[in-house]
Amino acid sequence: MSADASSKASPKGAEVWRDAWGIPHIRAASPDQAFSALGFVHAQDRLFQMESLLRRGTGRHAEWVGKAAIKADTLARQLDTRGASQRDYAALGAPAKAMLEAYARGVNAFIATGARPVEYGLLETEPGAWEPWHSIAVMRQIGFLMGSVWWKLWRAAALPIVGAEALTRLRFEDGGDELMCLPPGLSTGPYQALMADLQPGVAALLETAAPDVSGGGSNNWALAPDHTETGRPLLAGDPHRVLEMPNMYAQVHLACDRFDVIGMTVPGVPGFPHFAHNGSVAWSVTHAFMDIHDLYVERFDADAQASLYQGRWEPVRRRTESITVRGEASVQVEVIETRHALALRSVQFAPLDRSFDCLLPMLEAKTVAELYESTREWGLIDHNLVAADTQGNIGHRVRAKVPKRPRSNGWLPVPGWTGEHEWDGMVAWERMPASINPAGGRLVTANNRVQSEGEDYLCTDAMPPHRARRIWQRLAGLQRASVADMGAVHRDLETIPGQELRDRLRGLPVTDAAAAALQQLILGWDGRMTADSTGATAYNALRLVLTKLVAERSGLRAVSQNPHAQVPPGTQADNQLWWALPGLLRSDDRVLLRGASWDEMLLQALATCAAQPETWNQAWGLAHRPRLGHALSALFPAQAERLDRWSTPIGGDNDTVMATGCAATIGSRAIYGSLARYVFDVGAWDNCRWIVFHGVSGEPDSPWYMNQNEAWAAGETVPMLYDWTRITAEALSHQAILTSRPESPAR
Repeated sequence: MSADASSKASPKGAEVWRDAWGIPHIRAASPDQAFSALGFVHAQDRLFQMESLLRRGTGRHAEWVGKAAIKADTLARQLDTRGASQRDYAALGAPAKAMLEAYARGVNAFIATGARPVEYGLLETEPGAWEPWHSIAVMRQIGFLMGSVWWKLWRAAALPIVGAEALTRLRFEDGGDELMCLPPGLSTGPYQALMADLQPGVAALLETAAPDVSGGGSNNWALAPDHTETGRPLLAGDPHRVLEMPNMYAQVHLACDRFDVIGMTVPGVPGFPHFAHNGSVAWSVTHAFMDIHDLYVERFDADAQASLYQGRWEPVRRRTESITVRGEASVQVEVIETRHALALRSVQFAPLDRSFDCLLPMLEAKTVAELYESTREWGLIDHNLVAADTQGNIGHRVRAKVPKRPRSNGWLPVPGWTGEHEWDGMVAWERMPASINPAGGRLVTANNRVQSEGEDYLCTDAMPPHRARRIWQRLAGLQRASVADMGAVHRDLETIPGQELRDRLRGLPVTDAAAAALQQLILGWDGRMTADSTGATAYNALRLVLTKLVAERSGLRAVSQNPHAQVPPGTQADNQLWWALPGLLRSDDRVLLRGASWDEMLLQALATCAAQPETWNQAWGLAHRPRLGHALSALFPAQAERLDRWSTPIGGDNDTVMATGCAATIGSRAIYGSLARYVFDVGAWDNCRWIVFHGVSGEPDSPWYMNQNEAWAAGETVPMLYDWTRITAEALSHQAILTSRPESPAR
């Protein structure tokens, strides 16, 4: 950063300029002042969201939203996320602690102004003081149990219904020809379960399940200089999460004498853990789908005072937690802990975590290699960390802590009493998948499988490779790519599973007139999820009906009654089968159909769907249009119109690069999608672009609450301003932030 970048900053604080989109550009004289100012600005824009995330993460959300949060609060208390976060804070190095303390000081400085978001008035409450460890709890919450734990629970609940053989079909990846991240673009056959791997979990679960039976993604990609029109690397992508208000991310530019960084921040957290550049290196992440959670079936004695382990009874630890519930009596929760941490052992809670020691070194890295070295201790959630630097390097590294244990742990909960499924430390950093400057000069990750099986067990479940394959196809068609070309890739609307289902209908002997008309509508569709397409709506409606029919015929609808499926937010067969369906149909796998053929199922689905024209007889953009819901709108329905927003109609679906996904239990309406999109022109930093799905502010009455939505829905982006001369000249507002250390409090 040039000397001018911080020369005009206040010696006691920082200055903030907001650009035409309301995005804050913060300039301070030191890291301490910069992080304090970031805390102030985050609170200014997102204070309610920050405290809401903290409450969710520590099991105190029911105090605000009532009984709807009791189950989730119970789980957070059982996992002791509060204790884990305080433990991790105590173990951090001095620089990370100073960063968190400065950030907390800034948050509390804003609280001291007396300004309050509208939500505090609705709840008739005041914000609590922000403590340094709170940021760790927030970061832990946004990745809370992402990934393998839910598929293990799903298969555990499904096992008694379909049996062990059919269980191998019940995976998120749809059984097709998989595409690897490393080596880039390697295509392999489908991932297969070994029955021997399933046996320990099968035996343990069938022992416990019989009485019960009788009675979610992201994209990024990088191009080396040889593939771009400027001879500089390009890095682009988008994170996919639930579209809830406010956004999980906030755009921020933060500069001081040691760094000048712009990117996506997490309100409540200092630093730029996921997407940013610092003038030398740019980075981005996708979920890597490493298996970092294990589930155990325990054996207890008669009164659950001890659990069995290798032939000996070990005393369990008990404690009682009291959950305060808005409008209801408090709930008492007894927590029983075994050596396996409540029958769940996860990298996110069990071992000491020093992820926050990585945040400051990331801001000062100069190359891809230095960036990767700075993230050795990251463990809160697993990522594909893709990066590019001004020296022309591109790279991909799995940033994660993955326990060393048997491959059989990956499919189901396993017996906790044998000692055969324990952790043996972590897979060494040097052995984690990584590549800098791979042959071919292109990298793509889209939650597809990172690499083929090796000596270290890393992953069982991954997302289908459709998005990754489509990105590869688009990049292969570019000789010298530009920033505009990257934006076009973001907007890609081709759905591979949709085209497969469309083609499967050809020649199907449909005799019912209405069903035949629906069949012809889908056959005439171009296979693109465009906002103006009725064919896209009809395809999605047919897939939804077919999914529900398979759930009924297989008996898997009963999964929701199994205790394994009721861990919040719960597991629904329709939502899981939605992902498995394309692979079963492609391979004509009838194991779940109980004697029926796929032609019979498709004919029934066409007839059922044709009789419900209201589900498909409209443009996809309207059928798929997301309602951007606020956490308090259900509690205060009279305020829902103020808190919630309807997005501009959008295209895309679960399988397109322009991801806007729905859930089978809800219907065609999009409930998740790209929270943000970005393109880094590495080295030409004023040529970078970005967008978020609503705006930078979490205040419903702010002009910056929804001002980016229309551009986002169209797949467009806005400038990512980095040059301070331009920022200060064009800013819509300027603000000085004065914060002081606790020993001389400002009043």
